[in-house]
Amino acid sequence: MARKETDHPDYHFIKVVMTNGTEYTTRSTYGKEGDTLNLDIDPNTHPAWTGGTQQLLDRGGRVSRFTSRFGNLGAKK
Repeated sequence: MARKETDHPDYHFIKVVMTNGTEYTTRSTYGKEGDTLNLDIDPNTHPAWTGGTQQLLDRGGRVSRFTSRFGNLGAKK
């Protein structure tokens, strides 16, 4: 069974602009040839990509309710 031409995505060159203003060209399925993708979150500085620490702030939310309800259920010291 032969594949149809429409089964493959349309890869083309786009320009990506980082939050600090640096640009690079890459192939993507985003938009159309020559479009610009402006990033809102920069992988060079965001903790999700850099491995930075994140603090859990939970003021009366799910974690607090669970802890008050079940305590240290199964926690070994």
